[in-house]
Amino acid sequence: MNAPLNHPLPLLELDVLRTFVAIAETGSFTAAANAVFRTPSAVSMQIKKLEDQLGRAVFSRDARSVTLTADGEMLLTFARRLLALNREAVSKFVAPSISGIVRLGSPDDFGERVLPSVLKRFAQSHPAVAVDVTIDVSTNLRKRMAARQLDITLITCTDAKMETGVEILLSEPIVWAGARGGCAHLREPLPVSIWEEGCAWRSAALAALGEQGRSYRIAYMSAHTAGQRAAILADLAIAPLPKSFIGGDLVELGENDGLPPMGNYHIGMIVTPDASAPVRAAADHIRATFELFHETGHF
Repeated sequence: MNAPLNHPLPLLELDVLRTFVAIAETGSFTAAANAVFRTPSAVSMQIKKLEDQLGRAVFSRDARSVTLTADGEMLLTFARRLLALNREAVSKFVAPSISGIVRLGSPDDFGERVLPSVLKRFAQSHPAVAVDVTIDVSTNLRKRMAARQLDITLITCTDAKMETGVEILLSEPIVWAGARGGCAHLREPLPVSIWEEGCAWRSAALAALGEQGRSYRIAYMSAHTAGQRAAILADLAIAPLPKSFIGGDLVELGENDGLPPMGNYHIGMIVTPDASAPVRAAADHIRATFELFHETGHF
């Protein structure tokens, strides 16, 4: 039954929807509060207001976790579309007056997968803005941000709740990757291909193997995704990778293969507090890219 004309439907606030999406992606009110730069109590009030407007619960809460209800899952799709549409609309008016330089940092893996689409779209909508890109490991990128050598950076981390000032853009499982039809995972000690110190995937993998008591050796080490893939495809080693990296000749290995689970990792974004208009615009393009990934499964 349609609502009477004298009782118009409530208007959803984009700021509230942004908070809702942050909670859905981090699974935590506290982590979401850090991501949207609000206090946890303010975030709780926003969600209460949202649920009052809709007359439905969007989250199921218990002492340990926050999960979406069926209505929440439906709302998440609409929320991401509305936020993306808002950014697109605003950029049509703001972009022509924006010019300058953006110093952008990214880990190698997402520099390869994400930045091409971000930079292409950003160049089309902001032709007067130059982007200087630095590819490095997350620990070094944090240091560059602290030294004000970067305006914005992507990082990887394993604990979203411990990150202050980091906006979580994506959370997904870390899985063991092996060659299709390979046998590296059957060898003793287990041959592992990992990144340098400071890599979130490395930390999760070695911690999981340590807890399992599994003997391993570092058979291959590279700071570049292409090098890691080469070691896996040659069946020289297995490696910890995001689940979204699996496909083609890379297969996921798990507990049935005698390998321990490694939990989730997170892709975060840090933006300098006094961000200029070009930096804010670049940050919005990065957010839109990850929202597209949530909807389509690819960048």
